[in-house]
Amino acid sequence: MTQQEPGNDYPLSEVPLHARKGLASTAMVLLGFTFFTATMFAGGKLGVAFSFMDMLGVVALGNLLLGIYAAGLGYIAFKSGLNSVLMGRFCFGEVGSKLSDLILGFTQIGWYAWGTATAAVVLGKYFQLSQGSVLGLMVVFGLLFCATAYVGYRGLEILSYIAVPAMGILLTLSMWVATVKVGGLEGLLAVVPSAELDLSTAITLVFGTFVSGATQATNWTRFSRSAKVAVLASLIGFFVGNGLMVLIGAYGAIVYQQPDVVEVLLLQGFATAAMAMLLLNIWSTQDNTIYNFAVAGCNLLRTQRRKSVTLAGAVIGTLLALFGMYDLLVPYLILLGTVIPPIGGVIMADFFYRYRGHYPRLAEARLPAFNWPGLIAYGVGTVVAFNSPWVAPLVGIFAASLTYVLLSAILRAMTAWTSVSP
Repeated sequence: MTQQEPGNDYPLSEVPLHARKGLASTAMVLLGFTFFTATMFAGGKLGVAFSFMDMLGVVALGNLLLGIYAAGLGYIAFKSGLNSVLMGRFCFGEVGSKLSDLILGFTQIGWYAWGTATAAVVLGKYFQLSQGSVLGLMVVFGLLFCATAYVGYRGLEILSYIAVPAMGILLTLSMWVATVKVGGLEGLLAVVPSAELDLSTAITLVFGTFVSGATQATNWTRFSRSAKVAVLASLIGFFVGNGLMVLIGAYGAIVYQQPDVVEVLLLQGFATAAMAMLLLNIWSTQDNTIYNFAVAGCNLLRTQRRKSVTLAGAVIGTLLALFGMYDLLVPYLILLGTVIPPIGGVIMADFFYRYRGHYPRLAEARLPAFNWPGLIAYGVGTVVAFNSPWVAPLVGIFAASLTYVLLSAILRAMTAWTSVSP
């Protein structure tokens, strides 16, 4: 199958206009991506550290910043028809872009292993299965979760149209029962925080929950039919969708001292709903995760065989889950999540400053092996983020963008001066 044939999703080129999607499709896929169990644990930390109204403010502000970041990259994806790894060729060079491919690909395959193992372990615990049965479930889930990603955007879209409304109903049910249990709004307002968390750390926690995902959301916003679709879908996915996950986690921590909605549903007596939520929640994120891996892998290997890379990634992720490496990977994945946002900062600076809001067609562009301003800016952004006491991912984005603009301006001035020198 060539990249121009239906179902291959154009892994090495721009998405043509005839293949673009509307708001409902794009937003639904992004909601399926951001409805992610792990995000709720950040909400759990907020729920016990702030009053209810203050917690709502932190959730709104942190996710608004995240939504704006995703929307900025979404706009670039619409304008160029490219995703983050293909934009990386402009930012970092033909060879330099392989660095971002490796970082993005490794994080995604690691999270795929974690999600596969989590689904099997939770079901095994609920049904009291043997260790051998749990390992068997890991194999089944590892292959099953990649099925919709193997199909491509259309597969992700179909699952999201099923999973997102179903999860929305279950989340609404759970929140309603929790609100009644705590004594309504009056009870929520009366809750006294039992832990301490400063505002900067709280915003960092919320913004950082899915900023790595926002950096890769271009894999779907590049299919947007218009700039409005790309921006609105990004805001719906990350401000609304991710915000809801954080809020649900906070709710669970306040009422049940448990941020995971699956555990909360079990405590509420909705066992079947809990299992449905587990599978829908993890599957709708897992397929997007392995799709991200395939996109990064295609650019790294310069291959158009997206489906083959998808299957290879699923096998690798399943093996990591089977050998128990998913537990060891999580701290490193979170660490790598901090180094991903500066990639987005370089992309935005490259597109808006260097290319003045218009990338040339990738097949016609003459790109260097290494774009050193981009690579240096990325390094600076990462170092600054690691040493920042305040909203590290956001600081990393701004530091990378500013450094890229300064280096590009200096390089442009030096080139101009050299050209006029005798």
